[in-house]
Amino acid sequence: MPKIKTNSGAKKRFALTGSGKIKRKHAFKSHILTKKTKKQKRNLTHFSLVAKVDENSVKSLLGMK
Repeated sequence: MPKIKTNSGAKKRFALTGSGKIKRKHAFKSHILTKKTKKQKRNLTHFSLVAKVDENSVKSLLGMK
């Protein structure tokens, strides 16, 4: 049985925390920033965690399942 390949798009976008949760960046922070408020851009800077519902699909993309 061959090994499962990691999805190369997913490995660039997600990272594991020490406790095994999956870390992600917020969307809407790459371009067209002039019309967004400072507060909105500041809040999009921080990392967030992947929702419980999506964890299984992200783990399969990362070759963890």
